[in-house]
Amino acid sequence: MFRCQSLSVGFLLILSFIALFGVVLMHLRSVLFSLFFLSLSAAGSGAVPDQIGCDACLSESCQKSCRYWHPLAQDGDIGAQFLMGITYLSDQSYEQAVTWYRKAAEQGHAGAQYELGFMYLNGQGVKQNDEQAAAWFRKAAEQGVADAQYRLGLMYGSGISVKQSYVQAAAWFRKAAEQGHADAQVGLALMYEVGQGVKQSGEQAAVWFRKAAEQGHANSQYLLGGMYEVGQGFKQSDEQAAAWFRKAAEQGVADAQFRLGLMYERGRGVKQSDEQAVAWYRKAAEQGLADAQFRLGLMYGSGQGVKQSDEQAVAWYRKAAEEGHANAQHLLGLMYFEGIGVEKSIEQSFYWSRKAANQGHEDAQKYLKNLEKLLST
Repeated sequence: MFRCQSLSVGFLLILSFIALFGVVLMHLRSVLFSLFFLSLSAAGSGAVPDQIGCDACLSESCQKSCRYWHPLAQDGDIGAQFLMGITYLSDQSYEQAVTWYRKAAEQGHAGAQYELGFMYLNGQGVKQNDEQAAAWFRKAAEQGVADAQYRLGLMYGSGISVKQSYVQAAAWFRKAAEQGHADAQVGLALMYEVGQGVKQSGEQAAVWFRKAAEQGHANSQYLLGGMYEVGQGFKQSDEQAAAWFRKAAEQGVADAQFRLGLMYERGRGVKQSDEQAVAWYRKAAEQGLADAQFRLGLMYGSGQGVKQSDEQAVAWYRKAAEEGHANAQHLLGLMYFEGIGVEKSIEQSFYWSRKAANQGHEDAQKYLKNLEKLLST
């Protein structure tokens, strides 16, 4: 199969998206709400300014929004309470945000329940508490909030604050996925791929990966490309593999940039081009991907798609070697022994060859034995 067999790795992959998603969502809420308030002001809403209860605001925009919504929120208007929470969240006044979210959540406002769960999850304005996060996510999830359903699925999958259950994880992912939640679609696809919580099905995994990929989900586009490359869940197609790798690569996914570089170097699914291979390898290499750094070193060493340079080859081998890439460590050891692109050093040759050999690199192990014999004579 194209990817790993351990679902725990899949959950780590999904969890890695959460921080970025949360930051983007927070900024989006702030921007949309600011625009909404400005539109009300421009229209002359006639709201009575009320400074009472807005002293906690740190910014002028918070003051303006608070003065508009606070009287309604104080009167128990559930929507106004929720918007007060958003106002304070955008102002980074987290304790005040929690206060207003809680008021709305306890009245059954699904959005506020989700936001309160998120505050407990991150320990913002309240002591971090996974159990409380799960409890509020569940309330929102049962009202159909896709983000809450997704996060509840994550908690079941990893066993955070609830009894670990892949069946429950898959069930909640499905609810969110059917509403078009891209990350949930990825989670459900991962579970179908390895058969945890659901019956294993490469075809169903492919279906859900495609749904997420078609929404522009970059990592799904990369994974979909890999499935087309090996014919997993789809008829094998280098052209489709390259197309999906490109979509993900253009969104900055380093692994996709590397795979697209390989496609160009080998002329699979695209017209062969060493120059394009180098360009994509470089993009991935500059993001720290060791495989791409190694391939870029090879291209410099042979002069494929770039002006030949032993010094550049050594520089890229070194970057990959420092990331633990065994082939790069072995070649760097050879470069030091021969003094190619770097000052000759038996000590450095031994150092890098030993690192590669310790990882089980057979050529490095053979070379190291010969080098040890040479040094002992």
